[in-house]
Amino acid sequence: MRHDRLPDGFGVRIDPRVRAYSGGRFLVGGSPTRLLRLAPEAAALIGDGYLEVTDTESAVVARRLLDSGVGNPRPRLLPALDDVTVVVPLHNDGAGLHRLLATLRGHSVVVVDDGSDRPVRIPDSRGRCRVTVLRHDRRKGAAAARNAGLRAATTEFVAFLDSDMVPRAGWLEVMLGHFSDPQVALVAPRIVPREPDAGVLGRYDRTRFSLDHGRREAAVTPDGAVPYVPGAALLVRRRALLAEGGFDEAMRSAADVDLCWRLERSGWRLRYEPAAQVSGDHPVSLREWLRRKVSQGAGVAPLARRHGGMVAPLAVPLWLVVATALLASLSRWGLIGGVITVVTALIRLRRAFAELDNPTRVAAIQTARGCGAGLWRLVSASCRHYWPITALAMVFSRRIRRTAVTLAVADGLADWFTHRDVGGLDPVRYLACKRLDDLAYGTGLWWGAVRARKVSALRSAAPPL
Repeated sequence: MRHDRLPDGFGVRIDPRVRAYSGGRFLVGGSPTRLLRLAPEAAALIGDGYLEVTDTESAVVARRLLDSGVGNPRPRLLPALDDVTVVVPLHNDGAGLHRLLATLRGHSVVVVDDGSDRPVRIPDSRGRCRVTVLRHDRRKGAAAARNAGLRAATTEFVAFLDSDMVPRAGWLEVMLGHFSDPQVALVAPRIVPREPDAGVLGRYDRTRFSLDHGRREAAVTPDGAVPYVPGAALLVRRRALLAEGGFDEAMRSAADVDLCWRLERSGWRLRYEPAAQVSGDHPVSLREWLRRKVSQGAGVAPLARRHGGMVAPLAVPLWLVVATALLASLSRWGLIGGVITVVTALIRLRRAFAELDNPTRVAAIQTARGCGAGLWRLVSASCRHYWPITALAMVFSRRIRRTAVTLAVADGLADWFTHRDVGGLDPVRYLACKRLDDLAYGTGLWWGAVRARKVSALRSAAPPL
């Protein structure tokens, strides 16, 4: 674990979703939710929710806020843009490369031609950027192409951009600031659809784009709101990746997820910065769209072999699973048992919050939120990750069949309501796309687990209360 001190001037802003109690000495929030206890002196440093590092004491408090997930970094120092090399892995996408190079001005670019049918031709950039081309005679995969570019670079930082990506103005400057924290190894921008297609799939992808992690900044941690970031657009500290051996070239999919988790395990910090944006292409044909969804699901099994329970598709507290099963029985003893289970969880949580001003109220709020979020995940998982089990149960039980259909419709409509102002799809077509999305991903998940003989890819995880 590294203990590099945060520099003076580095700021930390408390996340707006975090709640402070007892004069700021207790903070409840983060992802997953936790209780952070602060000494009175540390709480006084935060003031109105912002802490600036000025000495060793404030640096320690700032690090604790960042590592607990209740604070977000506000760096002031900015490394020079000359310290960045852009690496572009390429395979048969000359048009995309030309479009990308037109947006890169003044950068050093390494294009890795990964066995294209025809050797790549670099257009005249008229001094906009300096381009070096490396070529693989046969296709080795995106991981190998990125590693080749990483080794060829000599700058302190390396930006990976796939050829179908188009960065927006200021993307590098926003991310570079995070590296003023010496423990940050990787920063990822938000990836949004580029010029969304006017068809149904294109409009659906505006709301459910698989590469988009949303509008909220976050630390990238396996158990957090952003568990990983895609390798299609990354900014990394070169020495950190070289120390980890770069991307695993043996993994044909999910090598980016594997890299994130290896870096995190080694003690590095990773950040997701949505203020930096990159737009990317999305498949427009139904066949290619479904193929990508299946491929994403199939990539879970190789991760399970290396990272075990970190890839669990369903993370809900055990007490909630038990309570849901008991309440769903609709029997007298089932209802009583379900209520007892929830009350027991509430009592345990109250003990954890015993030092707060009103522990019962806080525990009740957190229990209610946990129930709501957990039930949503259970319903979603029954339609997505575990739909083969749900479908099999529907064959043998009319009650389950009715319940499953109701939940599938409710889940899709609730998701549409949340994103109704983004894609512009009516609820019927959105629901159809959502169910196809889940069926394709779930098919890939089970196919990959069976092929790899890795049941842990299907196992659920039980996080702490």
